[in-house]
Order: sequence, then C-alpha cells, then structure tokens
Amino acid sequence: MRNMMRVIALTALLAGPFVANAQDVVRHKIPGSNFPISAAVEVPAGKATIYLSGNVPPVVDPKAAKDSVAAYGNTETQTIGALTAIQKQLQDMHLDMGDIVKMNVFLVGDADHDGRMDFAGFMAGYTKFFGTKEQPNLPARSAVQVAALANPGFRVEIEVIAVRP
Repeated sequence: MRNMMRVIALTALLAGPFVANAQDVVRHKIPGSNFPISAAVEVPAGKATIYLSGNVPPVVDPKAAKDSVAAYGNTETQTIGALTAIQKQLQDMHLDMGDIVKMNVFLVGDADHDGRMDFAGFMAGYTKFFGTKEQPNLPARSAVQVAALANPGFRVEIEVIAVRP
C-alpha cells in the first residue's frame, strides 16, 4: 500500500506539467457587447507564445509611387494586406489566425477623414478575419493613431502575439 501511494504521488508530480499544458486559452468577452475583440485573454502556463513583428501592407498598384497611399490602397485594403501577410506567416509556423491572443494596430491619420485614422476602414478589413463563423476566436486588441509609419504610403501596421495550441 505504501509503495502504491508513492507511485500515485510520483505519477501526479510527473503528470502535473502535462495537465497544465492541456488547459485551453480563455477569451473573456466584453460584457454586454458584441464588438469583435476580447476584453482579456488568459494564456495558461506552459503555452508557447510567438511574437510577430509589425506587418505592413503589400503593394497593390505597382505603377504608383512606392511612397504613396495609391501604391498600398486605402485603410481597408491595407488592413486586409497586412492581415493576409500575418496569416501566411502563422501558417508557415503551423498556426492560424485563431491562435492570435493579442494585437496592436497602428493607424496613420487619413486626409479623407480630416486627419483622423480610418477606424471604420480598419474594422471592415479586420472583420474579414475575426469574429466570423470560420474564425470566431477574438484577440485582445489595441488600435491607436500614430503620426507616421516607415513609408509615407502606409496607413496600417499590425503586430500580433499568438499562442501555440
């Protein structure tokens, strides 16, 4: 009986880290809201976190000047381009958009919006990737207006943190 207790205790001790790893990421909704972000995301111990550097949009009009908004498109187009690049990068790492737990979005003011960021344009692109039936996992997210990005044509830069399931 004493040996059996030792075996049980040793098994529990060894299994402890594996039990912790089996826990799922928990996404907390914003109370009383259907806005497509999480209020908070809990990542259990033992999960690998992956920090992706900021992604900017690809060129959509190669004939336009490389430092112009025309080369990269409006805020919605740039958002879709940056998120598509993130999606590809995650897929190359055997992850997907549903594994993103935190997103930081940097938006440049738009002359067509009196110098303010085009948040509606950003959301139009964002909701093609998050809060859909195919991909309901919502990250915690911040979106801020910045004075400028590395290229004067960029209106959007997005960085994310993902968790390996």
